[in-house]
Formats: sequence, C-alpha cells, structure tokens
Amino acid sequence: MKTQAPAIAGQSLPAPQMTEYEARSVSGVRVLVASVAAVLVAVALLITSGLVHGPAKIILVVVGVLLLIAAELGFHGLTPVIAGEARVIQLFGRYRGTIRSAGLQWVNPFARKRKVSTRIRNLETALAKVNDLDGNPLEIAAVVVWLVEDTAKAIYAVDTFEKFVAIQSETAVRHIASSYAYEVGDGDQLSLRANADEITARLSAEIAARVASAGVQIVESRLTRLSYAAEIAQAMLRRQAASAVVGARQVIAQIGRAHV
Repeated sequence: MKTQAPAIAGQSLPAPQMTEYEARSVSGVRVLVASVAAVLVAVALLITSGLVHGPAKIILVVVGVLLLIAAELGFHGLTPVIAGEARVIQLFGRYRGTIRSAGLQWVNPFARKRKVSTRIRNLETALAKVNDLDGNPLEIAAVVVWLVEDTAKAIYAVDTFEKFVAIQSETAVRHIASSYAYEVGDGDQLSLRANADEITARLSAEIAARVASAGVQIVESRLTRLSYAAEIAQAMLRRQAASAVVGARQVIAQIGRAHV
C-alpha cells in the first residue's frame, strides 16, 4: 500500500491507492505430488482399518480422513498460471497479492484467484463525429495499443477496466480532435492533418494520463481515420483547390518579380 501525506485541517484524507505486489505461493508440483501421496496413504489406511478392531481401527480411520482433507485442500489450492496471464489473489475480500510466474502454483485454498490478462491488446475506437478547433465537423477514429501494468489497480480501482480504457480512449480522441484545427495556414500552429506525429504523441500522453488510475500502460496510439464529415467534405475540397490555385499564383507572381 502507498502511504498518504497527513490530512490538512478541514480536508478529508483520500483513500490509499492499492498497488500490485507479489503474492505468497509455493511450487504447485510439489503440493500436487504430496496430495496424491496423501490420497494413496489415506486409502491404504482406510482399507487396513477394516481388518483391525479396537482403538487401532479408530486411529486409522481418523488419520485416513485427515489425510483426505489435507489432500483436498492441496488440490483446491493448485493454481495454473500461463504466460501472458496473472492471478490476483483475494482472501476474505482483501487483496493478497498477484502471481505472475508461469507454471503450477499453490496458494491458500480458501482464496479467490481472479484471472487477468497481461498481454498486449488492441482497441479501435468507434468512428466519432467531432468539431475541430475551427468548428468544422470531422470524422475521427484511432487504434490504441495497451496492456495491464498493475493488476491490483485494474481489478479494484475501476469496475471493468476494459470498458474504462475504451471510454477514456474515445474521450481523449474527441478532446484532441476539438483542440486542433484540421488544417491551418500558419505553419507555426499544429494541425491534425499536417502534424500527425505530434498529434498522435499528444493523444498517447492524454490517454495514458486518463487510464493510469486503472493500472494500464499505453504502448502506442494512432489515428486510423481523419477526414471532414460527409456534409462538408465537397465544400472543403473546393476550398482547398481554390487555396492551392491562389498559392500557385502567388508563387508565379513572386518568380515574375524576381526576374524583373
């Protein structure tokens, strides 16, 4: 757990933020072998108890039953972990750590083991219609590459971290689209069309900031669709063509003056 600074008078102290740490576990192979051996010994004791009488019979039955219970607890605590996945351990409602080591592990049999994928994932945002900085309607979409970095935050900080990432990514895409013009005449200003690398870098940074509370790391984000909305596309194309003609005439005029 991360410690928080002392509360200032008149202000409430925010709840401590949970972070991932390694759970206690032992090799599951050894527990599996021990559990199988316990079952075999228990069966042998119970069979033998039918051949004897008196206190020895009771002792054999009790020991056999205890061995069966111990074997059941051993089997129940076995937790297979494959590469690219983690197990979040929760005991009586409290977080008890995360297992990331691949293989057969054994943890407290009464604990709940929640599976979390730590693989790299792709998210493609829905095509959104947004007004740019100049008020022109745009159609924009992006693909976001992400992975779970902190399993404790992913499970306990938000309700469903996959949905959280999707909503926050779409919100960031909309915010970026409305913060810049699609194209500008002044080369000193960033535009969505001419400065794709700078825009995508800022998009990645904004998404990363929005999903950090869910323990998610943003690997990369890229715009996959960026265009004027259909209702103004033709008008903007005509304006671009007119601007190109004006620009060409200015260049020709400058060349003419240079030769005079």
